[in-house]
This record gives sequence, structure tokens and C-alpha cells, in this order.
Amino acid sequence: MIRLTKHAQEAIDKREIAMAWIERLVTTPDFTRPDPRRPGISRSYKAIDEAGGRILRVAHRPDGNDILVITVHFDRNAKS
Repeated sequence: MIRLTKHAQEAIDKREIAMAWIERLVTTPDFTRPDPRRPGISRSYKAIDEAGGRILRVAHRPDGNDILVITVHFDRNAKS
């Protein structure tokens, strides 16, 4: 199950990011890297066809059997 922090939910609402995109990204990312500033946090990336191929970035960590999404946004600097 994917859970969202308040910050992630606010970002999704403000940026009009579909939850289906986040689910797809978390289950089948194009690539994943550790967050360089926050141990235990991963950054996953995926090109979203419905958003013109823009790269969506999700910072997340395991939380028991769940995945806690900390933040989400389109990353202009990411390369697929």
C-alpha cells in the first residue's frame, strides 16, 4: 500500500499529479537512486507519457509493509 505524507498530498493536489502515475512509478520506476541527503530515502523516477514524457520524481521509504511517499514533483533536471 502506498501512503502519503501531508506534504506529498499537498504537492499532488497543487501540481495535479495523478495517483495512478505515482503507483506506476513506485512499482516500475525507470530508475532509482538513494537520496544523497537523507539516509533510508530513495528517489525513483519515471517518464510519464500522459504528461508529455516529463520525468516524475518521488522520494519514498519503506514503512512496514507500506511505502511512504514523502514528496513528488516533475524533475526538470532528470534524464531517463
